Amino acid sequence: MKRRLRLARLVAACTLAALAGFAHAGAQQYEPMSASVRASLHSAVSDQKPPTLSIKDPQERERWLGEMSRRLTRYIADEAYRHELLISIHYEATRAGLDPQLVLALIQVESAFRKYAISSAGARGYMQVMPFWIRVIGEPGDNLFFMRKNLRYGCTILRHYLDIEKGDLFRALGRYNGSLGRAEYPNLVRRAWESNWSYVPLPPTPPQAAAETPAAQTQATTPAQPAPAVPAQKAATNAAPVPAQKAVQPANAASQKAATPAPAQPKAAATPAPLSRAVSGQVTKAPRNAPAQQTPPAAKPVPTAKPAQQTPSAPAPKP
Repeated sequence: MKRRLRLARLVAACTLAALAGFAHAGAQQYEPMSASVRASLHSAVSDQKPPTLSIKDPQERERWLGEMSRRLTRYIADEAYRHELLISIHYEATRAGLDPQLVLALIQVESAFRKYAISSAGARGYMQVMPFWIRVIGEPGDNLFFMRKNLRYGCTILRHYLDIEKGDLFRALGRYNGSLGRAEYPNLVRRAWESNWSYVPLPPTPPQAAAETPAAQTQATTPAQPAPAVPAQKAATNAAPVPAQKAVQPANAASQKAATPAPAQPKAAATPAPLSRAVSGQVTKAPRNAPAQQTPPAAKPVPTAKPAQQTPSAPAPKP
């Protein structure tokens, strides 16, 4: 009986040692927090929004998922589970303001993508979360072996350490692993990030070029159509009316009067002289239908030359 108990204990110890061998997590240290920080972390952990791949471009979304799934094949054989895990990692990392590639490298170093990995310090799951975090920011029933719950806790804790260290990733990773001040763990994560999980997204397509491409294709395939004829009446209606007073300008009228030849004037012999009317005191009215005649200006009297005085000739001398 005692041999069986010893054997069972030995098997359990070997199992825990094997599981811990896949995890490189240290003992995360509990640090007192203010009530506001604890409430904020609790709110971040409690959100249960379903994960979605937050990449707007469909082509880029398929490219990232296919490439990361290919790299993850050496750790997880099931393709459907790989896709579910990758979508959850991308969602939780983006939600916490972290690079998904960094989280993938951290999970590789922490647990080698083993869901039920347990470290010698008692850290659990993909991201090797210490159980005391449940008491600090979680709920009593939270299970750190659940994929979504473990990723949510891990990304929230790493974000918290980055905020404490003011963006210093080296020190934040040291806090996460419980080895602050030592370079071994941060260097492992960085090496895994650069060698296995680095990813360069495609450059975004300019919106102007994307909008012009369909228009150019439509213009190339569609024959040109003549513009519809506008009725003359409608065109005249749409035209801006010109005021009657501004239609003829004084300067134009003068130039037009100068350019237009004057109508032929009747001969002076057929018209009575205005001077005789003025002398006699009679006023002659022109008939209504007769064209208006302009009175020629009175001619200036031409001075008549005085007759030349004859110089008396000298008397002839008498004989």
